[in-house]
Amino acid sequence: MNKIPETEIEEKFIRSSGPGGQNVNKVSSAVELRFHIGESPSLTDYQKKRLNQLAKNQINDEGFLIIVSRESRSQEENRRLVREKLEELILKASIVPKKRKKTKPTKASKEKRLGSKKKHGDTKKTRGKIAW
Repeated sequence: MNKIPETEIEEKFIRSSGPGGQNVNKVSSAVELRFHIGESPSLTDYQKKRLNQLAKNQINDEGFLIIVSRESRSQEENRRLVREKLEELILKASIVPKKRKKTKPTKASKEKRLGSKKKHGDTKKTRGKIAW
């Protein structure tokens, strides 16, 4: 796994909602990490493409991947969590997904499906009005 240099990561500390009491109003404990995927020399073209697919909802119009953590009351803990999330995403983007092989349904599975359809149809037939 390739290590992302500090110069490519931009961190911003913001006020967090949630637990912390009055501390929430005074301390900026939430962390917003910004990472420009397109301009990163430490990622391969494949990783950039996969990252764009995997995290498309976290990428803004300028091409920055934005990850926010406000889970902890500690700024350092949130910082660690944000970096772990980035590392996890890059690791996922490095893995090449397996190609799906097309297969045909077996004869037994077709018969099973048709049998269950027949049984369901018979059940529904018995629900009709009774003609005297």
